[in-house]
Amino acid sequence: MTLTFDDILAAQARLKGHIERTPCRHSRTLSEITGAEVWVKFENLQFTAAYKERGALNKLLQLGENVRSRGVIAASAGNHAQGLAYHAARLGIPVTIVMPKGTPFVKVQQTRNHGADVVIEGDGYDDASGVAKRLCEERELTFIHPFDDLDVMAGQGTVALEMLEDVPDLDVLPIPIGGGGLIAGMATAAKHLKKDIRIVGLEPAMFPSFTAKMRGVRTAQTNGASTIAEGIAVKEVGANTYAIARPLIDEVLLIEEPHFERGIALYCNVEKTVAEGAGAASLAGLLAYPERFRGKKCGLVITGGNIDTRLLASVLTRELVRESRIVSLRIIGDDRPGLLANVSRIIGEMGANIIEVAHNRLALDVPAKGAEFDVMIETRDAQHTQEVMDALRDRGYPPRVV
Repeated sequence: MTLTFDDILAAQARLKGHIERTPCRHSRTLSEITGAEVWVKFENLQFTAAYKERGALNKLLQLGENVRSRGVIAASAGNHAQGLAYHAARLGIPVTIVMPKGTPFVKVQQTRNHGADVVIEGDGYDDASGVAKRLCEERELTFIHPFDDLDVMAGQGTVALEMLEDVPDLDVLPIPIGGGGLIAGMATAAKHLKKDIRIVGLEPAMFPSFTAKMRGVRTAQTNGASTIAEGIAVKEVGANTYAIARPLIDEVLLIEEPHFERGIALYCNVEKTVAEGAGAASLAGLLAYPERFRGKKCGLVITGGNIDTRLLASVLTRELVRESRIVSLRIIGDDRPGLLANVSRIIGEMGANIIEVAHNRLALDVPAKGAEFDVMIETRDAQHTQEVMDALRDRGYPPRVV
């Protein structure tokens, strides 16, 4: 079994008119931040907000009538589930999705909204996949694998076809790796069209599945770790995806959690678009390893935008903390009337905003006649924060960052 360029061309023809032909745009600001020449493919603009519907639909369109009537089943943490459920509903095919516990609520709800019968079971993708295969036999359904399937890989490969149609002289494609379906399809298409293009795989440091297989380790050791990039948190890559992708990949890089978070925040603040953790992996790679991509024309894919709104809010707030735009300052002074008013006035005069104040008279490291304040403030940037701290120090209220 192998994947050919002709398979991907056939998938492109099959999918035409059924999915979005998403834009690939140059980002001047992200280019300035990363040092690379950044082009962004907005797959979060698909109807289900992820590229996964390409592979799912390509598979569905090739099923026989008797298979369609019985129905299909899949295991997925979210995006394959939504893509499969949406297009199966369009084609009149019954669909069952097994989703692992801990799948973001937004993905569960949207999958149900597309008409799927959702079963929540298993601690991760691998457990959910086992449940799905059992139900597949019991109910005589057809199992549609989210990545280790040639038709699915061919559909995902159409992403690279479109990118190189729009920007033929791309130097590097940094591609997220979960089960390996996307990188297998994209690398097959890209290397056929441009032999010298570099293919760089990116996977969460907590789930180094592809890296583990390259090193001869059967299963990545995750120790129950949880990553914000749950869409690519797979313990073991597919046998077919690995066999196809491995010869085409130039390098695989591991990404730590803060870089995923920063990627999400930059897409939101710079491109005004929403990316989930896995969806921001390509940008996270440029942030984590700038020297690998500096000066190169890089094609980044926002693979998905399905992120829980509370998690998105948390990520954006945490980014403000990283940038020292939200800071908690501890101030110790005499417990006398007017102390808090004086501190508040100084902060206000400096143009900062007070978010929260905690007043502690009982801390044992504070004098009995003293008081301790934790004041959380919001500023324009790190320099502004330093100016506020200098002003407090000059007025006799030396702060320290908590």
